[in-house]
Amino acid sequence: MTQPRRRSVFLGRLSLPERNFVADALRTETVGGVLLLMAAVVALILANTPLSSGYVALRDFHLGPAALHLNLSVADWAKDGLLTVFFFVAGIELKRELVAGELRSPSAAALPVIAAVCGMALPALVYTTVSLSGGGDIRGWAVPTATDIAFALAVLAVIGTALPAALRAFLLTLAVVDDLFAILIIAVFYSARIDFPALGLAVLGLLVFWLLLRKRVRGWYVYVPLALVIWALMHASGVHATIAGVAMGLMMRCTKDPGENVSPAEHIEHVVRPLSAGIAVPLFALFAAGVSLSGGAIRGVFTDPETLGVVLGLFLGKAAGVFGGTWFAARFTKAELNPELAWADVAAVACLGGIGFTVSLLIGELAFASNPALADEVKAAVLIGSLISAVVAATLLKVRNTKYRALCDEEDRDDDQDGIPDVYEADKPEYHLRMAAIFEAKAAEHRRLAELARSGTNGDHGST
Repeated sequence: MTQPRRRSVFLGRLSLPERNFVADALRTETVGGVLLLMAAVVALILANTPLSSGYVALRDFHLGPAALHLNLSVADWAKDGLLTVFFFVAGIELKRELVAGELRSPSAAALPVIAAVCGMALPALVYTTVSLSGGGDIRGWAVPTATDIAFALAVLAVIGTALPAALRAFLLTLAVVDDLFAILIIAVFYSARIDFPALGLAVLGLLVFWLLLRKRVRGWYVYVPLALVIWALMHASGVHATIAGVAMGLMMRCTKDPGENVSPAEHIEHVVRPLSAGIAVPLFALFAAGVSLSGGAIRGVFTDPETLGVVLGLFLGKAAGVFGGTWFAARFTKAELNPELAWADVAAVACLGGIGFTVSLLIGELAFASNPALADEVKAAVLIGSLISAVVAATLLKVRNTKYRALCDEEDRDDDQDGIPDVYEADKPEYHLRMAAIFEAKAAEHRRLAELARSGTNGDHGST
C-alpha cells in the first residue's frame, strides 16, 4: 500500500548551523537598527527646529572632484556611496541564501519567495490604484515595496519581545528577497541615461574582480582600490552606484576551501556588516529622514494621492501581501504550519514587513528627483506608514510575547552545558542511546519496586 506523502512543516525548527547564523546576523542588525532609529529621530529634530538651516546647509554641501563627476552633496555621498556598503552586504546575504540558506532548495524557497513577491506586488498595486484615482504621479509605485530588516529588529528591541528562530529566519529571508527585487527595480526603472562606455568599463572591472576571487588572490589592498574604481565607473554610467556593491557581494565565495575555517564571504561579511549597520545606514538616515512634519505636511500625507498611496501600500498592502501570499503558498504546497505557532504570528511578521525605511527612502529620492518637494512629502509618508506598521506589529507581538518567551527558552535550554541546545541533541544518535539507557534503567527500577511490592503483599497474606 502506498504511504501518504508526509506534509512539510512551515516555520519548523531550523538546523543548528542555520539557527546560529541567523542569530549572529540579526544580533548585528538589531544594534544597527537601534542606531538607525536614533539617526532618524535626530534628523527629524534637526529638520523641525531652529537648527534646520544648519542641517540643510550641511546636507547640501558639495565636495569631491568635479572632473570625475563626483562633486556630490553630502546627502548624495551618503545615498550613492555609503549605501553601496549596505548593498554589498545585501549581495553577500543573497549569495549565502542561494548557496547554503533557505533559498538553496526550490521547494524550501518557494514559500518565502512567493510571500515576498506578493508582499511587493500588492503594495505597488495599492500605490498605483490610489495614485491614479487621485490623478497623482505613479513614478513612486516601488516606494512601499521594500522591507527594512534593521528597523524591524529595532522595533523588536524597543518593545522588548523575542521571536522564535523560525519566525526570525522567515523575516530575514523576506528581507533578503525584498532586497533582491529592490535591486532589480532600481537598476531597471530608476537608472539615469546610460553612458555605455562607462558601463562597459565597470563591467570589465567586475570581471577582473571575479577573476581575482576565482584565482584565490588575497589582500584588501587589491580589492578595495578596484572596488572604488568599479563604483566610480558605475556612478558615471548612470546606473545607480549601489548596483556595483550588490554585484561584488554576489561574486563572493560562500564555500570553504581545504584548510579554511570560514568562507571568504563569511569573513568579509563579519568585517563589513558592523560598518554597514553601524555607520553607513545610520548616516544615510541622518541625511535622508530630515523632513518637515508640520501640521500641514502631515495632513498632506493623508490627502495627496502619492503620499496616501505610500502609507496605505506600506501598512495595508505589505501586510496583506505577505500574509496572503504565505497562506496561499502554504495551501498550494500542502505545508503544515508549525503546531507551536499560529497564523496570527505570521500576520504579526507581515506587519513588520510594512516597515520600509532605508530602501523606501532611497527609491523615493530616485523616483521624484526632479520634484524635491514631493520627494520630501513621500519621505514623510514612508516614516508615517512605517510607524503605523510598527505600532500594529508591536501590539500583535505583545499579545503573544509570553508564548514566544517560552519557545525561545526551550530553544536555548542546555541542561548538560555542552554548548548545544537540548532540542538539537534529540536528533543525534548518541542522544537516543543515552535516553534509551536512562529509560531502561528507570524501567528496571520500576520492575524491582513492583516485585518488592508483590513480595511484601504475599508475605502479609501468609501471616494472616
